[in-house]
Order: sequence, then structure tokens, then C-alpha cells
Amino acid sequence: MNPLSNKDFTPVEELKNLQLEKLRRIIDYEYGRVPLFRRRCDERGVKPSDVGTLEDLAKFPFMVKTDLRDEYPMGLTAAPLGEIVRFHCSSGTTGKPICIPNTRGDIEVWADATARALAMFGVTSGDVLQVSYGYGLFTGGLGLHYGGELMGCAVLPTSAGNTEKQLMLMRDLGTTAIACTPSYFLYVIDVAKKLGIDFRRDTRLRHGIFGAEPWTDEMRAKIEDSTGITAHDIYGLTEISGPGVAASCPYCERSCPGLHIFEDHYYPEIIDPKTLEPLPDGEEGELVFTTLDRFGTPMIRYRTRDLTRLHTGRCECGRTMRVMDRIRNRSDDMLIVHGVNLFPSQVETALLSVPEVEPHYQIILTPTENLDLLEIKVEIRGEAFSDNIRALEELRKKVFYAVKQIIGLSPKITLVEPGSLPRSEGKIRRVIDNRR
Repeated sequence: MNPLSNKDFTPVEELKNLQLEKLRRIIDYEYGRVPLFRRRCDERGVKPSDVGTLEDLAKFPFMVKTDLRDEYPMGLTAAPLGEIVRFHCSSGTTGKPICIPNTRGDIEVWADATARALAMFGVTSGDVLQVSYGYGLFTGGLGLHYGGELMGCAVLPTSAGNTEKQLMLMRDLGTTAIACTPSYFLYVIDVAKKLGIDFRRDTRLRHGIFGAEPWTDEMRAKIEDSTGITAHDIYGLTEISGPGVAASCPYCERSCPGLHIFEDHYYPEIIDPKTLEPLPDGEEGELVFTTLDRFGTPMIRYRTRDLTRLHTGRCECGRTMRVMDRIRNRSDDMLIVHGVNLFPSQVETALLSVPEVEPHYQIILTPTENLDLLEIKVEIRGEAFSDNIRALEELRKKVFYAVKQIIGLSPKITLVEPGSLPRSEGKIRRVIDNRR
């Protein structure tokens, strides 16, 4: 076993004592250095000295994404500028981006968690890790890069884009593990197919490390069937650190799809997104994180908007860190159409049940005088494409019923030619909501 993984097997009571010690320290640190947090605590009538147990964390105020935008650029920074060694930013769809200053210790904690995730996947110092997440302000590239180097991998920092060159380097340098978004890897598969590259025959690729966007079990199966690799799930977000907050072990990937949270660094809670009250392990709600070891920009009770549940009990792998269900939906990705809650991942699940179409789709919502129009554009697979109008209409009906059965709505299905929908080398835009 890689020594980096030893902390994953800490006895539960020892882990809880460590979490409580770190929680007391970080709340006291934040209270003394961040005016917004101190003011909210005072309004609630709570002090750092009120932390007697882990459950007492629920007394403290939440932090949300708008706090980071409102306090941009460094209003939530707790460490002095002289201790900051790196900034990461996340581009927002509205207003200013969020900015996360990191200390050297923050970067080391992040690398530790990411390296432990790689060890969980079975990646070793003998692997060539191709990092095809974007580098720069986005946390994906540098997060896996530092974790890979700490693991001892030979890291190939290709970043996103220039896909034909990526495939050339993958073959020439013997890449055994690739890290990128799942949607980008689908694009890599498409390009490889056009170039006549067979992953099993022409590459040494064995691991795919995918994150940064929700993806389904059906997409996992499609990726693995197409390439012969093992697809691993890694979870993170810029506000908490980046990739490496949680990762899937081999048992979680096959028997109970989920991810172990590195709880010695990131303390999780589940809350009811409506009442904001804590929920017990096993109940689904919104995931909330407190950073236990980050001192540049600590996050206390940060609402992720991700919907999941936590599971206790020792995993078959022996790890004691709690498992959270894979993130399939987010409370703020939810679309309300004709009074029905709709998540894009539901559409993907439906499409992957129809072999004649690709999992490349676009949801378009358009306001009309009466009901909003829900249109879903779907790519036909190359071998299924024809100019036979009757056959295309039968396929359109097949897709329609597959989608309707899952989402409970009657969308307009528009079949489009192979390769005609936009591809993304980063996070893909699945929804165009013209009602906003």
C-alpha cells in the first residue's frame, strides 16, 4: 500500500478527535481574521469557544458562492499577502469571478489529497499521467499535476485542446492514465476514431480520471466499453480546493457508486436545502464542506449546491473515510419546466439507452405565449444516419419515448447529423435557457 494512503484507514474515533481539534482551530482562526464571518457569528450569538463537539458546527453560519463574489477579490482571505503563494479563480456566469488565495500549506494539503486519490485508483509511481484538464486559473490541471508529482508519476501536462497532438503524445510517451472532464474524453474518443486509433491496440492507457462535471453510470460504461480503460471519479470544487476532495475506490466504483471524502482535510455535512437543518447520514440533501486545513481562504460550512448523501461504515477496501453518493444533480442545475424538476443528467441517461444515438445533446428552452418549449437536439450515430425519412421518424419516436419515460415531459426531439453539435475541451454547455 502506498504510504500516502495510510491516513485513509484512520480508526473512526481517532479521526473524529482529529477533526474536532482542527475544527476548533480553523473556526478560531477564521473568526479572528475574516470580518464577514465574525459579524455573522456575532449576529447568531456564537463564538469559537462554543465548539465542544463536531455537532456544534451546526450553530455556525453558512458560506455561499455569492460571499466570494461580494467580497472579491480578497475580502475572505484570512492569511496575510506575504503568506499567499498562488491564486485560483473560477469564472462565474454572472458578475465577477471568485478568487481563492492559497498559502504554501494549502497547496501541500491539496496535493496530499489528490495524490491519495490517485493511489486509490491504483495509479503508482510507474505510471505516465497525462493531465488534460485546463491549466491556469482553473484548479483542475495544477491539482492533478501536483498530486501526480507527489505520487511520483511522470506527468505529461498537455492541458486541454490540440487533441490530435494529445493522442500522438499518448501513444509515443506511453500514457497510462489520463485526467480530464468526461465530456472532453468523449471528444478524444471521437477524434481517435477518425484517426483510426484503437485505445486497446495502440495505447497503454489503463486509467481515466474524470471530474469537474456530473456524469452518469451509463457514460462510465460507454467510456469503458469504447476504450478498455477503468473510469474513476474524482470530485472537487475551487471554493474548497479543487479536485481531490473525494475519490472513488474500486469497491465504490462497482458495488455502491460513490466516493470516499478525505475527511481529515474536508469535513462534510448534509443539510436540507429548504430548511437548512442538518440531516443524518443516509438521507439525501445538499452537501456542505468545512475546510479543516486551509488557511489562505478558509471555508466554514460552504454550501456546494451538490445533492448527495453520506454513508457510514467500513468500506470493503478498509477505508474509514465516509462515502458520498456520486454527484448526479445539483440544486442550482435543476431546471423547472412546466412545473416539473428536470436535471440534464436525466436526459443523458435516457439517450444512453438508445444505441442509435450519441450521448451528445443540447437542451434548449424557449418561452412561448403558452408553455415553454423544451427541445432536445440529439446526434445520430454515424452508422445509424440515413436519408430514409421513415427510419429517421421511427428513431425520433424511440428517443422521444426513452426521454419521456425518465423525465415525465414531452420534449421536441430534433435529430441532427453526427458531429454537428458543439464539442467542448473544457466543461461542456448542455443547456441553452432562453427564458433567462
